[in-house]
Amino acid sequence: MPMEYKYIEFNEGWEFIQEGIRKLKRIVEGSPEPDFNSEERMTLYNTIYNMCTQRPPFDYSQRLYDKYGETFEEYITSAVLPSLREGQDEVIMLQVLVRSWEKHKVLEMWLSRFFHYLDRYFIPRRALRRLSDVGRNCFRDLVCRDLGANVRNAVLGLIHKEREGEEIDREMLKKVIDVFVEIGKGQMDVYIEDLEACLLKDTGEYYSRKASSWISEEYSYADYMVKAEECLRKERESASHYLPPSSEQKLVRTVQHELFEPLADVLVRQKVTAELAPLFQHVEDAATKQASSVGAGMPAQVLITDLVELHVKYTAYVNDCFRNYYHFHKALNEAFEVFCNKAVAGSSCAESLAAFCDDLLKKGGGEKLSGVQGIEETLEKAIKTLLPYISDKDHFAEFYRKRLARRLLFDRSANKDHEKSIITKMKQQCGGQFTSKMEGMVTDWTLARETQNSFEEYLHCNPNINPGMDLAVTVLTTGSWPSYESFNLNLPSEMRKSVEIFKGYYETKTKHRKLTWVYSLGSCHIIGKFEPKPIELVVSTYQAALLLLFNTADRLSYSEISCQLNLPENALVRILHSLSCSKYKILVKEPNTKIISPNDTFEFNSMFTDRMIRIKIPLPPVDHERKEVMKDVDKDRRYAIDAAIVRIMKSRKVFGHQELVIECVEQLRHMFKPDIKTIKKRIEDLIIRDYLERDKENQKVYRYVV
Repeated sequence: MPMEYKYIEFNEGWEFIQEGIRKLKRIVEGSPEPDFNSEERMTLYNTIYNMCTQRPPFDYSQRLYDKYGETFEEYITSAVLPSLREGQDEVIMLQVLVRSWEKHKVLEMWLSRFFHYLDRYFIPRRALRRLSDVGRNCFRDLVCRDLGANVRNAVLGLIHKEREGEEIDREMLKKVIDVFVEIGKGQMDVYIEDLEACLLKDTGEYYSRKASSWISEEYSYADYMVKAEECLRKERESASHYLPPSSEQKLVRTVQHELFEPLADVLVRQKVTAELAPLFQHVEDAATKQASSVGAGMPAQVLITDLVELHVKYTAYVNDCFRNYYHFHKALNEAFEVFCNKAVAGSSCAESLAAFCDDLLKKGGGEKLSGVQGIEETLEKAIKTLLPYISDKDHFAEFYRKRLARRLLFDRSANKDHEKSIITKMKQQCGGQFTSKMEGMVTDWTLARETQNSFEEYLHCNPNINPGMDLAVTVLTTGSWPSYESFNLNLPSEMRKSVEIFKGYYETKTKHRKLTWVYSLGSCHIIGKFEPKPIELVVSTYQAALLLLFNTADRLSYSEISCQLNLPENALVRILHSLSCSKYKILVKEPNTKIISPNDTFEFNSMFTDRMIRIKIPLPPVDHERKEVMKDVDKDRRYAIDAAIVRIMKSRKVFGHQELVIECVEQLRHMFKPDIKTIKKRIEDLIIRDYLERDKENQKVYRYVV
């Protein structure tokens, strides 16, 4: 007959296992106990194995797993904690902690071998913590958590003694810190939570007190830096002996912050502010008085030049005197960022920088430079230095684009290579999107010159086509250039013929583009046949069209001129004022007042004369460029915010309101600081336009509409 299998009862089996555990504890504690021989080890393992593989209800895997944890709890409670609570000094307590951890690791190693079957089969099936984790967590919960404050204070006390010049046992300190690292099994979470956070906080407080005492004792800046450097060197050297590399870097950053931040505030931030504030006030006063006594140029030029020089000066201080430390750079950047986003004399720094660039890039701009630097080098330094500090870079881009358009269209640019070079520098600094329209303008201008040459060749090859005047047309692409106000002007017959000829020529080149004439940007050279002498008049297209009306009539009323030209009242008043009420009175107005009214009549002034044979008659200035720029920028910002929101939602599909706003601000901050209220309005608009929809269950969550 087959032998009947005998099941191992739990109490019987556990009593045998406990006997082996008691022997292991005596070995760990250093008692005169012989080691386990191979037979004893196998018997223990087989007993646990059999108790785990018996058929239910004799499968004791879970109970053995629980007993495994209780074994560690009992050992730590009875053997480890009492020895750590004996009231000895801090150094002895740390030494006991290190020895206890070493014993714990030996105990854990042998027990995990005896209970290996649980680790291999039972624990994976039940998704329980591994045996090594159970043992280490017991040590952390019962030792590190219970006595954590005492251990931390002891560790920080030793480090503090070393900072004050005392000798300490670095090797022992490293072993204590390694206890926290090893409990996490290579993961630094336990160490960071239980020790590192307190270490960094204590270090910050220690060196904050040091910095305050040095400043209050009025050390010279050189002496302060020498002391700070010495402290930093010692911290690096000490930390390398007992801290993990990640903590060593954090500790050094903390020391740098506490020692250099106060000095950076005093030496850089406050001094830069002290120099910039009077500079801004000086420029403000000069602009208010319309004076240029503050320097060799207008306020914008003085402001930008002095800002660049001041930045170069303090950057050299930071690099050479303060070893290029981050905290001094940060203080310098913060000080300049505040002032570069302040308005001075009614203009933002973005507008002043654009005006500075315009002055140098116009013809004769090089004469305004007082130093030996060239135009390109000066502009590159100004843009590279100041543009990163301007938060609303789109304002600068739009102001610059407006002025670039005038330089190109009115042939005021001194050097086209300089224009391209500066745009390239801005592209490298701010990206292709920032300069795409500027590059398109320069390309357009080059193509327009080629189109004009082709038109002249067309006229030369067709002698029967005679426009009756010299005509130069600049053909531009709508999307790249700023928008300009233009009216549907009724051209005089002389001009109309030339325009029709160019239209005929252009249709031979392309039939897929429509020409829209912007007469507000045109200029004309006409000969005024005055009785004293003929004079060449340089006027706008509108002024020329009005003057040509007097070829067929000696006297015209306001209403007759308005009817023939089809101009709005405000534009017509400006033109008539420039020709009859300003310095050059080409027309005689009745009555002879400075105000244009609908009852006025105008007559060609045949007796007009001037010492020059060519004069330019400007239109009265209309200072609405800033308003136009702000209007265009606001429109572009709406498009940019819409695009950012759609881009985010397209990738996220479902997103909360607050998260969407934060990510939208993050994506756009390199160009401008979007207003939160504007973002909310754009979200509502996109919901109306069916790009987004609110979640039915949570109104603060949006869904992307495919």
